Amino acid sequence: MGKYIVTSALPYVNGVKHLGTLIGSLLPADVYARWLRLQGEDVLAICGTDEHGTPCEVAALEEGLPVAEYAEKYYHIQKDIYQRFRLSFDHFGRTSSPENRRMTQHLFLRLHQHGYIVERETEQLYCVDDSRFLPDRFVLGTCPHCGYQAARGDQCESCTRLLDPTDLVAPRCAICGRQNLVRRSSRHLFLDLPKLKDRIGAWVDTKKHWPRTTRSIAHKWLEEGLRERCITRDLKWGIPVPLAGYEDKVFYVWFDAPIGYISISMEWARLTGDPDRWQAYWKDPETRLVQFLGKDNVPFHTVTWPAVMMGADDGFILADMVKGFEFLNYEEGKFSTSEGRGVFTDQALELFPADYWRYYLLIIAPERGDSSFEWPGFQQAVNKDLADVLGNFVHRTLTFIHSRFQGRVPSAEALSARDESMRERTAALAQQLRVEMEHYRFQMSVRTLRELWSECNRYFDEKAPWLAIKTDRAGAATTLSVAAHLCRSIAVLTAPFLPETSSSLYRLLGLSEDVHRSRWEEAVDFGCLAGRVLPPTPKPLFSKIPDETIAMLREKFAGKGSD
Repeated sequence: MGKYIVTSALPYVNGVKHLGTLIGSLLPADVYARWLRLQGEDVLAICGTDEHGTPCEVAALEEGLPVAEYAEKYYHIQKDIYQRFRLSFDHFGRTSSPENRRMTQHLFLRLHQHGYIVERETEQLYCVDDSRFLPDRFVLGTCPHCGYQAARGDQCESCTRLLDPTDLVAPRCAICGRQNLVRRSSRHLFLDLPKLKDRIGAWVDTKKHWPRTTRSIAHKWLEEGLRERCITRDLKWGIPVPLAGYEDKVFYVWFDAPIGYISISMEWARLTGDPDRWQAYWKDPETRLVQFLGKDNVPFHTVTWPAVMMGADDGFILADMVKGFEFLNYEEGKFSTSEGRGVFTDQALELFPADYWRYYLLIIAPERGDSSFEWPGFQQAVNKDLADVLGNFVHRTLTFIHSRFQGRVPSAEALSARDESMRERTAALAQQLRVEMEHYRFQMSVRTLRELWSECNRYFDEKAPWLAIKTDRAGAATTLSVAAHLCRSIAVLTAPFLPETSSSLYRLLGLSEDVHRSRWEEAVDFGCLAGRVLPPTPKPLFSKIPDETIAMLREKFAGKGSD
């Protein structure tokens, strides 16, 4: 049994996230953690809200709430949404926790002791109208590299280049929106990345198995040369700097946020009643740390945070896998809260069950390039794949057992060559699915699942038990026995991807999920259900989405600026 830590990028606490955030880190992390558990592995899956820094302050100002109250509100909102999407984190915490404060200050002091912190006098933008320094995310402007007009003062979302606020063309205050800015000096602390460059580069060079997106971004940063990176800000909301002369400053959010993975694990351990339990994961060199995140977060997880851990030198493991995703667009445009364009996670759950979204998002997962959410594609995924293929096979199998075998799963009295070939094909597809997941290929994994569902339908059609029962009841019984066990195989193999559907299948087969849930290697078993009495006649697993509903939703979520 292996030991794993699985993390998703910590979503900012400012508001409800759109579907791109879900598929860009949260959902793949959940699928992978669920899959590992089915393999019998020891898994600690953690996530939480990233609550410090200017995004939270700006959003709190806009809502007229104290920043701590705002963070508390949206922590609970986000946690509830992710639970309803069936994200199975062992703990969903917060970076504003006492644990994160202690661990961040501890690692900083070790960096300082080891000579990786330097002091610098900096020039910062100051908003005359608001009488305050403007940390990076309080400044918006045009990216000097790609011309994107809504670039932030720390990083351009379009080209992912790191920026300083003073790099921006036509900078403006994110609070008041005006350009009445002047430059003033302020003393800050910097992480000496150049001193750690060789160690980081050597480590990155060992990660030949990382996805192309991750490796290319990490190498791009290293090749362009690392600069000292400021880790403090002139803010009140954040983790205080435990150093004389810096009492009026807090840590930069991107310094303390990744440390949140550790502190959330610490909180999990405390809640289990064993406060030191987290160390058995984070300080065991045999543990594999697997991280899922969007490409804009890749530099911080492949360069900045590893540099912190290397410099602090406190025995923590580094990532074995950093799975970087590209961006999900919305109908060839971008998701936009201000424009009301695109579906956000709370809205999605009001429209359709979680598994509808999970399935389609995995089908279009932006693994090798940006992808786009399209309503016709969503409709086809639900109507064709889920309803017509998976749902149809399950429904006609179980209703036939009810109508011709009094709801009792018959025995397979004599397996034919076709029955044996179906079992072999199921085993082969289960192994193929395992290989896809071992290589973190989520699109290919759900396509393999869909192939299994299609094979099940072809088997049922070829065996035609509705005809066979007229002349060969034993042969029809064998077909229905095999088909019922295929439903169970689907329940096992589908569980990481469509957990609600898997649970429904267990119930339809009269199995208690807690007692009968099988591990991956037990998915192909064509005898364990014989003689079992099924619950009453089942309802279809999925409902189709009509064309008029899709037309209405396309219009509703098109945004204010659409025709």
